[in-house]
Amino acid sequence: MSERNYLSLDSSVLYRCNQKHFDKLLDKYSIGYTQYILLTQIYESEGISMNELAIRGVYDKGTITKSIQRLEQFSYVRIVNSESDRRAKLLYTTEKTQEIMPDLYRMRSEWFSHLSSDISAAELDSYNTVLAKLLEKAREYSMELDDENVRFYGLQKLTLLDYPGNMAATVFTGGCNFRCPFCHNRSLVFLNENDSEIANEDIFDFLKNRNKVLDGVCITGGEPLLHKGIRAFIQRVRDLGLKVKLDTNGSNFTALKQLVDDGLIDYVAMDIKNSKEKYAMTIGLESYDLSEIEKSVSYLLEDHVDYEFRTTIVKEFHEVSDLEKIGRWIQGAKRYYLQNFEDHGTCIQSGLGEVPLETLEEMKQIVRPYVNEIEIRGVKE
Repeated sequence: MSERNYLSLDSSVLYRCNQKHFDKLLDKYSIGYTQYILLTQIYESEGISMNELAIRGVYDKGTITKSIQRLEQFSYVRIVNSESDRRAKLLYTTEKTQEIMPDLYRMRSEWFSHLSSDISAAELDSYNTVLAKLLEKAREYSMELDDENVRFYGLQKLTLLDYPGNMAATVFTGGCNFRCPFCHNRSLVFLNENDSEIANEDIFDFLKNRNKVLDGVCITGGEPLLHKGIRAFIQRVRDLGLKVKLDTNGSNFTALKQLVDDGLIDYVAMDIKNSKEKYAMTIGLESYDLSEIEKSVSYLLEDHVDYEFRTTIVKEFHEVSDLEKIGRWIQGAKRYYLQNFEDHGTCIQSGLGEVPLETLEEMKQIVRPYVNEIEIRGVKE
């Protein structure tokens, strides 16, 4: 294959010719080639979300937003907030669009007939087959790039509790490698297809507007360290002059250590689910290799970063003897917090219960000799 016929050059020529042709024809409707493509897709998929439209066409946020705004400005589309998720924008065509669609389809048909007039049916079939494969590869690569973003499903704009001593915003990542039955963020563990992500750029737009008010950002989940793009996200948060608190289950020691060693994390809150013997059961797995957890514990105990350990106490999973074993495991810890389980109706397993306050206090006293500071959270003592 000669360099002159290199794919990217020829395909870009075809795109520009398409654009010139349609821009001229569409001028009477006050839209351009990109709006034409989007309008056709909305017409054929009424109620499609703006996010899905962007994914289909591999459009960036700025392009899709400007194009949809123009279509709305000229009354070709209407934007409706989703009833199930107020952040999701659903797109519908108007009567004005339905009136011009026959003409738009005619334009497309005539242009295609012109381009393919000297091409046989067999050649077109071969072209479409090859094009489909090229598009599949291109989309795969685009998705890999998208993986560099962190998948967020929640944003708490202000909290005084998640990052003690600091005014902070909390962001919630989706996905977790544990299945703790008492986890109250079931929706973040088992992500549903209709769950709506919050774009990374939307979070940064918010943070840029509030960075003079906020002291920091809490990153929780799910398990944040499952995301390839977490480092880049944290770096951008730090570039805004904000502190970062990371909540983690400690299962990715390498990622945790790298972030701390590079000075990107100000505070780490690591969950200690239970004593080592009961860890797998407590995290909802048949078995689990604790080596990464143990490395994370040892690393934090070396005081490379400000930190805390914490355990959610559940009647069905924790006994006083378990807290004795945890105390020995994290001996010398700077801070350790106990918090009683609360059933908010959103847990992975129903029917679980809290322990009596007397038991919680007994657990606290059992651990006290092993750690520098221990407190019970959520209970006024």
